[in-house]
Amino acid sequence: MSPFLLVLALVQSAETRAFVKRVLESAGHRVIEADGYQQTQLLLSNGLSPDLLLLACSPANSTEMSQCQRLLRSVPADRVCLVAGVGEDKLRTEARALGIRQILSNPVTRCEIESMMESLSQAQERPLAPDSVLASSATANVRELEASIDMPALPYIEELGGDHFFLAASPKMLEIHRQVKLLAETDVNVLILGESGTGKEVIAQLIHRNSQRANDKFLKVNCAALPADLLESELFGHRQGAFTGAIKDQPGKFEQANGGTLLLDEIGEIGVQIQAKLLHVLQDGQFTRLGGQTCTKVNVRVLAATNIQMDSALVEKTFREDLYYRLSVFTIHVPPLRERREEIPYLMEETIRRAPAAMKGRAASVLSSRLLDAALLYDWPGNLRELRNFVIRTIIMRDPEAAARELESKVEGPCGAFQASCASTKSLQGLGMRSVVRDLKERTEMQMIQDALEISRWNRRKAAQSLNISYRALLYKIQQHRLTPRTDRDMNGESGVNYSVENSAT
Repeated sequence: MSPFLLVLALVQSAETRAFVKRVLESAGHRVIEADGYQQTQLLLSNGLSPDLLLLACSPANSTEMSQCQRLLRSVPADRVCLVAGVGEDKLRTEARALGIRQILSNPVTRCEIESMMESLSQAQERPLAPDSVLASSATANVRELEASIDMPALPYIEELGGDHFFLAASPKMLEIHRQVKLLAETDVNVLILGESGTGKEVIAQLIHRNSQRANDKFLKVNCAALPADLLESELFGHRQGAFTGAIKDQPGKFEQANGGTLLLDEIGEIGVQIQAKLLHVLQDGQFTRLGGQTCTKVNVRVLAATNIQMDSALVEKTFREDLYYRLSVFTIHVPPLRERREEIPYLMEETIRRAPAAMKGRAASVLSSRLLDAALLYDWPGNLRELRNFVIRTIIMRDPEAAARELESKVEGPCGAFQASCASTKSLQGLGMRSVVRDLKERTEMQMIQDALEISRWNRRKAAQSLNISYRALLYKIQQHRLTPRTDRDMNGESGVNYSVENSAT
């Protein structure tokens, strides 16, 4: 049997993209769709290794042509397929110069795609040396698992030790990984913001693991778990007799983490008095133990995390502004799970793979297509923590259909995200869940583009910059969604005139 392959597709035409994906997925292959050259390059540079890079984009200028050439060089020539239209002789010549032989003419046919994939599958079925038997068996097990749960291959994963790992498949999480790499050569304090359960501690561990302090200690203090007097002792230590029960000298976390990294989790919950002492440590690198007289000097990198709205805390004076600026030399915003839904199937599979050995026999058929569809629609207010608990509970109960019904009831409930997003549209009721996801994605994309265009008064170049997409991609999206300028009446209820579209190209 031919192996299932992972295909990374960058296809400009929506019609061609849908056709290619349908043909590939019907043959059992896994397809990851990329939106533009930059995202494709980011996926490749962050560990994604596709069996095939399918490129069907027509460079419009020299900048896009150079991006295309750089992309074609990122993958071995025998794993690249270029789809070129009539008149794109220059692109064909460039591809052949790079050793690419799989060049299809647009429009592509089902027969051409199937023939190409069959050739690629046969090329991958090479005899293995005797010492590769174990690796072959492991690969077969991975492919069998992927096929059984109807999922694409794994995204970028970095092990952090213990039961912790960093996973990135969405643009936002890949950008966080890029930021962490940029921080590797520096030793500044970092403030990590995000909702409860989004994985802020994992980001902190990732920063430590990629820093110059990686061989030293990484310690964590949950600032919300202790009352103020005990928290001060936990952070800075105490001398014997400093308070009732202090029977001996005790170093605090700052001393214990000397030379390493200290994560102050839930930093927004600490009192004003401890904030002042913490500010002094960040400024001078020294402090006094509770009940002590002499100063202790330490060299510790401080990472802080919180789920509170820091802007509101600063306005309400519950958090010191000077401390905030000391902590937030660099700030990382961790998105909630509902803003990176494409990672949900990967996270569920990783949770199953890392489940206790006693559960392994129960996990084979947990992720049904119906369950995955429901998981993609649910908003997961508890984020990663809720997702993990749900998967473990599903493994224990051995009833994925009941688990899917549980999620569907939450999605369709009176406060569910589905009803909130689609209350004004009854046409979705007869659609399958995958269709609903696509519809919601398209509506969100259309609204974001429309808002960016209105904010920039239909200056499309400025709108493209604010959306972080190319000018050509924006023009394509405007045409695809048939967007037109709103009138002033549309926006604020007063009479007005249309913005000049001719003017907007500047």
